[in-house]
Amino acid sequence: QVQLVESGGGLVQAGGSLRLSCAASTRTFSRYLMGWFRQAPGKEREFVARISWNGSPYYAHFVKGRFTIARDNTKNTVYLQMNSLKPEDTATYYCAASASYSLGLGLNDYSDWGQGTQVTVSS
Repeated sequence: QVQLVESGGGLVQAGGSLRLSCAASTRTFSRYLMGWFRQAPGKEREFVARISWNGSPYYAHFVKGRFTIARDNTKNTVYLQMNSLKPEDTATYYCAASASYSLGLGLNDYSDWGQGTQVTVSS
């Protein structure tokens, strides 16, 4: 089991930027598919981005061009750089890890989850 700890959330004005980090407690971090999801109040958790073990990213259409996912296997950390933030990006953002050979686009693809970090974008 992998423990994941997110950080970097906060309050930002529309158009601003934040960088989320997720630190993983595993010696085999480089083998994991890592994802970011988000959940707004009253809504279901949704896929935001994921990065494969070899660094291949994939994004939800609504963040493409604004968000960038990256990983540093030497630090066991995955990042989500969020630019041009909009009020509709307000949500709790969750980091997730998957050891399976999946596309990593669905909740069920992931076995381990962090506690989440709140991102609030004011208009």
